Amino acid sequence: MGFIVQKYGGTSVGTIERIKNVARRVARTRSEGHGVVVVLSAMAGETDRLINLAHAVSESPSAREYDVVVSTGEQVTIGLLSIALEDMGLRAKSLLGHQLRIVTDSRFGSARIERIDTARIKDELSKGFILVVAGFQGVDKEGNITTLGRGGSDTTAVALAAALGADLCEIYTDVEGVYTTDPGICADARKLKKISYDEMLEMASLGAKVLQTRSVEFAKKYAVPVMVKSSFTDAEGTLVCKEDADMEKVMVSGVTYNKNEAKISVLRVPDRPGVAAKLFRPLTEAGINVDMIVQNISHDAHTDLTFTVARGDYKKAMALVKGTAKDIAAGDVAGDTNIAKVSIVGAGMRSHAGVASMMFDTFAREGINIQMISTTEIKISCVIDVKYTELAVRVLHDAFALGKEEVAEER
Repeated sequence: MGFIVQKYGGTSVGTIERIKNVARRVARTRSEGHGVVVVLSAMAGETDRLINLAHAVSESPSAREYDVVVSTGEQVTIGLLSIALEDMGLRAKSLLGHQLRIVTDSRFGSARIERIDTARIKDELSKGFILVVAGFQGVDKEGNITTLGRGGSDTTAVALAAALGADLCEIYTDVEGVYTTDPGICADARKLKKISYDEMLEMASLGAKVLQTRSVEFAKKYAVPVMVKSSFTDAEGTLVCKEDADMEKVMVSGVTYNKNEAKISVLRVPDRPGVAAKLFRPLTEAGINVDMIVQNISHDAHTDLTFTVARGDYKKAMALVKGTAKDIAAGDVAGDTNIAKVSIVGAGMRSHAGVASMMFDTFAREGINIQMISTTEIKISCVIDVKYTELAVRVLHDAFALGKEEVAEER
């Protein structure tokens, strides 16, 4: 008997009827002879409600107590699904993060999993139980409840699949798989049959909301096959797996975008060793992630340096950078929140020439100015004015023929 880990997101368990629908899916998997571990998110909107409650009590709630509050949403859903499964005559048992012993570090709100004690879960599975586990949460070495950050239930599921040596991790959501781009922008967006870990990792980090980035990192590290599919249909999903030869045949696999970006420029930065370190160190200490960085050629021993951060970190980042700019005797600090990052991703970029020029030519024809560029061997990202985001996505999707049937068949 093999093991399958199934994760259901907030929309999949958003109502009692949907929870019963999940129970029927789980029961069907069990009837096929598989041991089943189910990971659940809170009901759609519930985590936001809990966050608002915490902030209604205090503008700056204690990080420890904040995690105690926001982790309760999953407790409700795992209990309800277990009741539904038992009502169908199945043996089910719900487990919270601390009961299962998903051990994390103590970084409240964005804890990282250090280990999972599998002894209890294996024992319960051997007794024939369907285990229903709370996603998004764990416990640190001192016994404090921790949470893994938004989308953390994906990470819980993949980490459990890795720890248990599961045959498959199924991620159920409100879409039928991974698409070449956002179907809400491109009507001819195609669902991919499979995508490599590296491609999915790039797409997740660049704005695609199908899987949480850390869950893909786990899947890649431990070679966990992940199937993304809808809990509302029986349509075939998208398999996230190791790269194979077929994946390199396609030049570009997808187009992503992210409007949650802001740009900060520091002018006339003294061009000498150690200055960049001084500029970015306060951002690192504040937990602010810096994404794209561009530095101009030095003139008169000074240079201009531009970088991007998440829009939610913009105000805090600007305050820190202005303080540092004064300390290092730099010039003005300018910011812009009206930007977006549009990216193309594809394992085939490694073996196809002319991808970048095609992207830039496409933007030029549409009068879209490129403000910043960042590349890896399987990704090219451009920062543009936010008002051109949807246009940029559509023209790139067309330029690389991602809506063509043959692309869908190959991928």
